[in-house]
Amino acid sequence: MAQDELGTWVGYQLKRVAAVLRAAMDEALRAHGLTTPQYACMELLAQRPGLSNAELARGAFVTRQSMNVVLRNLQDAGLVERPAKAPSGRALPTRLTEEGSARLLAARADVLVIQSRMTASLEPAQAEVLLGQLEEMIGNLSGTPRPEDAEG
Repeated sequence: MAQDELGTWVGYQLKRVAAVLRAAMDEALRAHGLTTPQYACMELLAQRPGLSNAELARGAFVTRQSMNVVLRNLQDAGLVERPAKAPSGRALPTRLTEEGSARLLAARADVLVIQSRMTASLEPAQAEVLLGQLEEMIGNLSGTPRPEDAEG
């Protein structure tokens, strides 16, 4: 296989985009004292307070063990809070603190600039089509239909 051939592989190009996006996010988030996994965790908690470690790990694409470290560091920094004891079962529901919410808002502004830069050459309609195609690819690989496909 020639190196030029890789450029025609959708999966390879997606991985390249992910790597460049991650590097840009790492750099921007460093100014906020955050890592990309910490930021992802905080975004998830902003949308769904009380998520468990396992749910956060799945949403942030890291292992449960890695999420334990992420949460411990965020808790030590005063950005999230978890009860000392699980209210039921073993899951410790996590919530952003006021300081965590403020830090997230500041970091999100920089992440949105990166998002805009990444899609700057796309018209809004093209970006919408791309998002739909990416959802289709996820469904193709996971065997999970897109929500609108499941309704019909």
